[in-house]
Amino acid sequence: MSYLDSLENNLNALERIEEKDPEQLRRDAAARESERSLALRIAPHAEALRNGEFTSQFLTACRTVGHGLRMLVRFTWLENTLRLEAKDKKLELQPVPEGIQAVFFVAGEQTATEMLDLQGDPAAFARRWLEG
Repeated sequence: MSYLDSLENNLNALERIEEKDPEQLRRDAAARESERSLALRIAPHAEALRNGEFTSQFLTACRTVGHGLRMLVRFTWLENTLRLEAKDKKLELQPVPEGIQAVFFVAGEQTATEMLDLQGDPAAFARRWLEG
């Protein structure tokens, strides 16, 4: 058996040992369960953000207010996050287990975060973000 064959066999043996490591398997299973639990807690808020009446009215209000301020408001869905951009302002609406979190950015720097009330006035929120 050549040196390279022996080295390859040793590496394969080490990989099999790592695959069978019960501690690593337990950590992986715990991480998967944690991610699944988080996704289940976020799911109703993500659904409300994506398909709710607040979102459609908010996007319409952003376009209307933005037009008055001579700003183009672009929006993008990134998985469950709604990102809006207007000039140097950016707003991300992110579902979290407690509800919807609004994260405000100006010139690439995060300036504020707050929890969004989906029962509130979407036009007032749009004006506050774009004019403020």
